[in-house]
Amino acid sequence: MRTNLLRTAAAATLAFLLTGCASSASSASSAVRPEPATGASSASSAVRHEPTPGASSKIATVKGSRITVYGNKEGTAQRTITSPNDYGAARVFLVERDEGEWLQVLLPIRPNGSKGWIKAADVTLAETAYRVEIDRGAFKFTVYDGDRAVRTGKVATGEAGTPTPPGRYFFTELVKPVDQGGAYGAYAFGLSGFSPVLKSFAGGPGQLAIHGTNKPSAIGTRASHGCVRISNDDITWMANNLAIGTPVVVQG
Repeated sequence: MRTNLLRTAAAATLAFLLTGCASSASSASSAVRPEPATGASSASSAVRHEPTPGASSKIATVKGSRITVYGNKEGTAQRTITSPNDYGAARVFLVERDEGEWLQVLLPIRPNGSKGWIKAADVTLAETAYRVEIDRGAFKFTVYDGDRAVRTGKVATGEAGTPTPPGRYFFTELVKPVDQGGAYGAYAFGLSGFSPVLKSFAGGPGQLAIHGTNKPSAIGTRASHGCVRISNDDITWMANNLAIGTPVVVQG
């Protein structure tokens, strides 16, 4: 099984809304920091490239307790981001461009799709061939391993007033809700994107997620405040096979 970097779930009590939509970013004090899973492959000596369809993606994991994000490769500091994140997961970024000493990465901030530059020396790199594609119009997800589809299933997306925004994201953390029969089901993957409508939600910033559900009858409809709901069997498969940092593309 290829590159299951940081796939261990963090057990946490989360301030999720019962309707199972956008997740709260409040601190999960009982969360544990995930450990790298067996099978993670180092990308430090890999051929440098920009991401292309079907190609492997690079995941950058912050080495220390914080990292400086720059607005350009001239070293103009833009912001500082801490690690681990609020859920206790090691801070990761999806690498969009590798230029040796500098990496352009997708950032888990508003507005969705924001990018910045980090120093390669401040992170460790690994690769994954997996990616998740969400087709909003067809209410369908597909997980690819390279060019090969390895799992598909139905999804529920955001209602008309609180849509699931299209874009390119990545998994930021994996949590296992204490209440397995609750609205978030067996697991929830946080996404690097945010609701375009809800600027705050349940005490947090309106972060999006892909998670299980206790209402499987709603799958295949617009039912959430922006999150993507899938069956508990599907989210459990993802939790066992996909890395934090795995790219997620929402389209349609």
